[in-house]
Parts: sequence; C-alpha cells; structure tokens
Amino acid sequence: MKRTVSVKETSLRDHYRKGDKVELTISDIAEKDQCFGRLENGTGVFVRGMLAVNDSVRAVIRKVRAAYLEALLEEVLFPSPDRVEPECPVFGVCGGCKWMHVRYDAQLRYKKKKVQDALVHLGGVQDVHVKPVHHAPAITHYRNKVEFSCSSKRYLLPDELTQTVLDKSKNFAIGFHAPGNFEKVLDIETCYLAKGCMNRALTATRQFALDHSMSPYAARDHEGYLRNLALRYSEEDDMLMVNLVTSWHDASLMETYREHMLASMGGQPMTIVNNVTTRKNTVAVGEEEYAVHGDGVIQERLGELVFRISANSFFQTNTRQTEALYSGILEMAGLQPDDTVYDLYCGTGTITLYLAGQCRHAVGIEVVESSLDDAADNARSNGIGNVSFYKADLKNFHSLLETLEAYGFPRVIVTDPPRAGMHPKALTTMVRLQPETIVYVSCNPANLARDSKDILAAGYSLTEVQPFDMFPHTSHIETLACFRRKA
Repeated sequence: MKRTVSVKETSLRDHYRKGDKVELTISDIAEKDQCFGRLENGTGVFVRGMLAVNDSVRAVIRKVRAAYLEALLEEVLFPSPDRVEPECPVFGVCGGCKWMHVRYDAQLRYKKKKVQDALVHLGGVQDVHVKPVHHAPAITHYRNKVEFSCSSKRYLLPDELTQTVLDKSKNFAIGFHAPGNFEKVLDIETCYLAKGCMNRALTATRQFALDHSMSPYAARDHEGYLRNLALRYSEEDDMLMVNLVTSWHDASLMETYREHMLASMGGQPMTIVNNVTTRKNTVAVGEEEYAVHGDGVIQERLGELVFRISANSFFQTNTRQTEALYSGILEMAGLQPDDTVYDLYCGTGTITLYLAGQCRHAVGIEVVESSLDDAADNARSNGIGNVSFYKADLKNFHSLLETLEAYGFPRVIVTDPPRAGMHPKALTTMVRLQPETIVYVSCNPANLARDSKDILAAGYSLTEVQPFDMFPHTSHIETLACFRRKA
C-alpha cells in the first residue's frame, strides 16, 4: 500500500509557488507588522496586512521559505470579533497607527502576550507571570510630541492614482513619510494621536507655506527650504511649542509666520522656534536655533518635579502614562533612605530625579552630553542636591567605578537602555556589582528577553513583570522587569 507523503516531509517549494492564494485564520501577532496563522495541513504562514487575531483571510504568497510561507493580505473573509472601524481616514496608508482597527482591550491582550512570549521563547524564562498591561488613560490625542515631515513629493492615496485632476498639488506635502519611502510624504489633515492644538498648528502652517510658496525639502536632491514641523505640548501650562525646521534662517519670513500663527491659533499659549539645519537627512534637529516667539522652551510636571524642555530635548511622549511608569519604577525599586542607586542610560535625568527623593544618593550615567546638561539643569531647577551625573559610554562604565566608590556601591540599579537593549559589556559590569535589585525598563520585549538570560545566569530571579501601554494603537509596549538577587 502506497504511503501518503505529507507537506512536512517534503519541501514547501514542492507544494507552493509565489502568487498562489491560501486561506487561513490568524492565530497570533508576529514581528515586523505581520500576523501568523496555519493552513489546514499545519504549514505556518506570516501574513502582512492590517489584521486581528481570529480574522479569516485570503492571502497571496510572496515568499516560500524552508519552514514557512510569507504572504500579503488580499481579503478579510470573516472579520475577528476584535475588529473595530478605525477612526482615522488614512489608516492603513499612514504607517503611524498599526492597531487602530483593533479593540483597545484586545490591543492590551496582544501586548501582554507579546511580552510573555518573548520572555518564554527568547529568554527561556520559566514560570514567568506577566501582569495585565497598565492601560493608557487616553487612547487618542495622547502624544505631547509629534514631528511632521515636508516633501516636494506627495504620496498619492490609492483612489488618487486613477484621477486625472487632483484636489491637491502632488509637489507639496506635510505629514508623515509613507512606510518604506524616504522621499514621499503622506499629506495629513489630522493626526488622531496628536493634541488638538497640534492639528490646528499643522493646518495653519500648511496654509502659510502654500500662501508664501515655501519650497518643501526634496530628500533625494537635498534641495528646498521647509523641512519639518515639530510640535510639543505641555499639559502643565497648556503651552504649545512650534518648531519650524528649515534649511536656512529667513528672519523676515519668520516674523510673518509668527504673526500668522498668533492670528490663527485662537489665543493658544505658545512659543515658536526656528531650527536650521544643512544636514542631508530628514531628522528634525537643527544646528542653529532662533527664538521667533517666546523663550523657546516649555515645562512639564511629572509628580512633584517640573522639567524644562527645549526643542531638541528628549522627553517621554505620553505624559500621564510616564507618571504611572515612574511610579512603577519606584515601587519595584523599594528604595530605603540610606540607599545609593544607579540610573543607567539616564538621558535628561527624569528617572534619576524621581529616584533621588527616596534615597541617599542617585547617580545618573549617560553618553550624550547635551542630555546631561539638561539633567543638571533639571536637578538645579527642582532644588535636588543628592544627585550626580556622569558622562560615559555605558559599555565602558566600569571605568567610572573607582570614582563612584565615594557614593557606596548601589543596592538598586535602574537601567533604561535604548531599543537595542544593553551593551553586553554594560550588562556584565552591572551584574558584577551585584545590586540586590535591578529594575529594567524596556521598550523592546525581544531584547529584554535576551538580557534577562544573562541577568538570571548571574544569580537573579525575575520577580515581577509589568507592561505599560505608552502608545495605544501601535505595536509598541514598555515593560518594567524586576530582578532580585538570590540569597
């Protein structure tokens, strides 16, 4: 009797070709804006598209890998109960919000699973308990900073591709870069993550730019005047910062822009600055800065602390959730009055200053000098004297240990590394100090999982994992992980 050969026993390339269509039900969220499901024969498929768990879909195969397929969504056949109608009219074209089509409670469920799966499958952490995600108090209009890009090439919406006459010029756009396209920008009328006053400033600036024939920047040719509109907002003072980034400074034009904005913004308190850059990139950071209206700074309160924020300062973009996150750090740290605590990758010192009120001395370590200048200014303005800030590349921070001995070795270390995670040398130095408690602040579950392996191997237990949803409608998740040294 002839035995039936299954797909698993032969190469997938013997059964599937690029362009084939398959039907499946989505069972999980994957990385890189993909979802995952299996065909009836068990073959795994990664599907790119705006999907939700339990969507039944038809997809077109784009790549046949050795162990799985990659496909592009063609049609949702039966929508998931997790689906909702997205509020934004350009959802799916704009790359900012990936999950606006998913109910918020389901977003939180997906994000918790993302953290749990990373720790278990990538970190090898056993018996890990991830707490429910700390939800955001607002899921739209929550960002205190938004950067819009300008371009001489407007990204055309799908229905515009067949139009012979366009309602808007295709030679001017101010909005967000189309996903995967460095030179074309999607012209945005309203961003549903930005504050209302930010959207009004966007409308007013677009109208001024068009009325005054301001040439938008061409990323490929490196020509043009208008580069970015970067907006920041202080909830403490209801103050808007408008930062127009240009290729050169035109004092007369900026004065006219100032008058236009004051007349257009309905009495909104604001400061206006002009950052000027000649760099051949699309980053909204200037080499020179001119105050056009006001003193060019805003301030924001986190708990009892007030922080001064300039146009190019780093500050968390969700103010209310940041307060919850920092309270979580304090709770996990369990500081005592006589403690010394280190804050690694301290940035502008916001976490360091939060910690300082609960301990004898807090030490912040950071490589970016301008951030350390802001940290020192924030300490002075808040009257906090039991903090010290040091410049060091964290991979070499062992070179500071002799200097830091004067404060005593830390009982607690807080580390808030960039998305790439801790440098291996920094992690080695951290665990060699053998603090009783390590609080790891992570914006990338995969790298938290990777670093957890080394921390656990150094004699620690992972005692608490608390995710925070800093960015509703996106796939990003911030996580606090608490490690305690074993007795």
